[in-house]
Amino acid sequence: MDSKLGHHAGKQKFKEIKGMTYLFESDHLRFRKFEITDAKRLYENHLEEEVKQWIPNESYEDIAETESAIKFYMNCVDKKQLPFVLAIESKADGELIGDTGVNEVEGNSQEAEIGYSICKKYSGNGFATETVKAMTNFMVDSFGIKVLYGRVMKGNIVSTKVMEKNGYKFLREEFGAEDDPYGNGMLIYRIEVYEWRS
Repeated sequence: MDSKLGHHAGKQKFKEIKGMTYLFESDHLRFRKFEITDAKRLYENHLEEEVKQWIPNESYEDIAETESAIKFYMNCVDKKQLPFVLAIESKADGELIGDTGVNEVEGNSQEAEIGYSICKKYSGNGFATETVKAMTNFMVDSFGIKVLYGRVMKGNIVSTKVMEKNGYKFLREEFGAEDDPYGNGMLIYRIEVYEWRS
């Protein structure tokens, strides 16, 4: 069953700037609903070698598939249901620099997995850490999520640090998962609402 926004939903005030729907922001970033016009940039971002290395199942076949995915993301945001995938925009130059999303853990509407991607040009600026912090905060406040997980391919030191800086704790190592086609193993991180708010 799809997760709907919880009792905080009525308090959300989304900004409209130049036709874009912004849901929330952080110090250096804005998080907004995707638009079809983002397809080329999203497609190119997911062709980058680091993205293909660490999240290989997140690439798109072509622009048409990217547009189809964006329509799905837009529909989920409009319906306020998971998976909830947003565009990440730089405040400095207005560029689409990545994406972040949260998807429900199968069979448990109060648990979800968080993910993100930041393009190489903007990496090394702390934007991944900022993204996970902002998205975790939004999901806890808006979706009634009690537990969030982060899945990191073994060897991705940068992403393990991002999880740890945001208070996510290592839970276990997992093998044979669909998002680990190389068989490296996935490191599972977890945070509960009471830990996040403490």
